[in-house]
Amino acid sequence: MARDSQAALVALNRFGFGARGGASGDLINAASDPRGFVKAELARPNAVLLEAPGLQSTPQLGQAVFVYQDQVKQAREAAAKAGAPTEAPSQAPADQKSGLRRNLSLNAAATEIAGQMAEVRPTDNKPADNAAKPDTMQPNAAAPPAAKPAPQPLNVIQKTFRAEALARLQRATLVECGFTERLVVFWSNHFCISASKGELARIWAGAFEREAIRPHVLGRFADMLKAVEQHPAMLFFLDNQQSLGPDSRAGQNRKRGLNENLAREIMELHTLGVGGGYTQDDVTSLARIITGWTFAGRQGQLGAPGSFVFNVNAHQPGPQMLLGKTYEPSGLAQGEAALADIARHPSTANFIATKFVRHFVADDPPPALVARLRDVFIKTDGDLKALATALVESDEAWQAPLTKMRSPYDFLVASGRLLARVPEDPGAYLNNLNLLGQPLWSPAGPNGFPDTSAAWAAPEGIKLRLDIAAQMGARLGPNIDPLDLLEFAAADAASIETRKTIERAESRQQALALLLMSPEMQRR
Repeated sequence: MARDSQAALVALNRFGFGARGGASGDLINAASDPRGFVKAELARPNAVLLEAPGLQSTPQLGQAVFVYQDQVKQAREAAAKAGAPTEAPSQAPADQKSGLRRNLSLNAAATEIAGQMAEVRPTDNKPADNAAKPDTMQPNAAAPPAAKPAPQPLNVIQKTFRAEALARLQRATLVECGFTERLVVFWSNHFCISASKGELARIWAGAFEREAIRPHVLGRFADMLKAVEQHPAMLFFLDNQQSLGPDSRAGQNRKRGLNENLAREIMELHTLGVGGGYTQDDVTSLARIITGWTFAGRQGQLGAPGSFVFNVNAHQPGPQMLLGKTYEPSGLAQGEAALADIARHPSTANFIATKFVRHFVADDPPPALVARLRDVFIKTDGDLKALATALVESDEAWQAPLTKMRSPYDFLVASGRLLARVPEDPGAYLNNLNLLGQPLWSPAGPNGFPDTSAAWAAPEGIKLRLDIAAQMGARLGPNIDPLDLLEFAAADAASIETRKTIERAESRQQALALLLMSPEMQRR
């Protein structure tokens, strides 16, 4: 039974988000057939899709942003005309104001987060009893009434971001194993955008993942690549809407030219990888090939506002040489043909296989496993379901020790699952992710969040996790037996040291915090 429990722990932690608490029986189910338990999710491709009430398409959200921006402009103009204060709606909500967060004490922030994570309750917005009152002892003390501020429009951008975040968090918390959700997280980070880029990026972040990533997680890499590079969120993030072919009609009429951001990241980060055999001339050629790939603006002259369009007037005319092959001028099809060939390039297969193994198995990917997955990628024409299946069926993925540090997102989701807490509000998680250095859908650069243990095992990061775990323990510990939770999480696969540490804790609160910080919860 010990060996089965160990394999079950690998199934749940390495491939999923850990066992759920309560009456889920995840560890028992996984122990009976660990590999089958993980692969079962691959047989349900439609389960990867995410639909929830209120979640809208990218064009709908683009239109909502344009309407919102018009409303903000009108409110400001009305306020200025009336002489009222012109307070602009905050574009950086409380869960994104990292500068403010850094001024809070760690314990205070952790207390707030843990409390919200445990249970969400509406708050009363009552004025304080000691609010300042006018001095009625003085003549004419009553101040003249201030001009009434103009009503501000609802910040649809932040409302949408939070709704998308909640849908993602709830899915990760409730799903049985979580392998397909882990695949979504991997590919979303591989093809990352950043919600901090601007209003369009923020409102589109969740839709980008739902529309460009999820439908292809168990499909073909070439299809995902095309969907990603043609999505308005990616085009906006890497400024391709600003790229004009030098000899195009628009390029000749304006003083703007090529923007190589998207082309460079396609080759360096999305497909071939550094050292993948391309040159700066190839980057420039690809940038020319994908000129005209843009999205319709607020006027809707090229299509529905916020939708992908090909602007022939911005496209560089003529044939282009890329990676030793000439692509004849065929408009949109020229770029699609180039992407299809790059997706099948041997360097792409090697780059993807290496990242895949590094994410799921070890920071130093076993070369034999990388080679095997590379061959699967090539032989199946980039079939990502076949790639995931080959990973699960490999012995290396089950024999390697659980030494990788969970990312902040993995840690928070795993904790919520074990505590059987389905999030009702995303604020606690969003705040938590900011504190731990992994703000949702907001990496610092186009290379995404790091995927090695060293990035998340720094002393300051561990201190923050400990603070949060302690506050969770303080709030939930009195009503939970940590030893019971340890059975749900690892059973007899738990180390003797972890079990003794929990048993020797001075209180249930402390024991729960120690459990959440144990290797069984922090490593995958």
